[in-house]
Amino acid sequence: MSALVAEATVVNLDQVLWQAWKSMDAPEGFHAEIIEGAITLSPTGGTRHFIVNRQVLHGLYDHLRGSGWVSGNGCNIIHGLKVLIPDAFVGPRDVEQIDHPEGLGLLASGIALAVETVSPDAEARTRDHVLKHRAYARAGIPVYVIIDDYDDGGTVTILTGPDRERRAYEYSARTPYGEEAVIPEGPAKGFVIGPEITGVRRA
Repeated sequence: MSALVAEATVVNLDQVLWQAWKSMDAPEGFHAEIIEGAITLSPTGGTRHFIVNRQVLHGLYDHLRGSGWVSGNGCNIIHGLKVLIPDAFVGPRDVEQIDHPEGLGLLASGIALAVETVSPDAEARTRDHVLKHRAYARAGIPVYVIIDDYDDGGTVTILTGPDRERRAYEYSARTPYGEEAVIPEGPAKGFVIGPEITGVRRA
């Protein structure tokens, strides 16, 4: 298969997935994303997932007060024909400036930070640590945070320096629960994800 044919096939698949995603009605309790050539259905999280995300969102809201940036969640973040739904994100207060032309969500180009809280199964860990790592890096989102209860008693990993071509972040800082993980750059610079949000190390 020539390079041109292969590229056309990928573009056509992306278009097919995009049209299917736009027309689908995700089952109640699930959200649908387009990640690495597939539409992925993920269940909404349980109580622990909700509590951690609520703490992150409230903390970011206070940290960003008066800055022109806000925290959000439950919104499609769109890069080309890919769709991601982070557990929390930071974007401009004036979201109209990064609204998708069809009103389907926000453009990834305007998102400064994305946060994922890992759910308790192997598939979720792969999605957040591998697939979404690549997807957020490819979209050029400057800071990606992974909060993971199930990594050696709990860790917060902060990834920075997205390399779009490699689909990877250049820098990674992994902090165990009970210590303070600090956002190093962007509008959320200095925001602390510590025991007030995650609790201490888990058994």
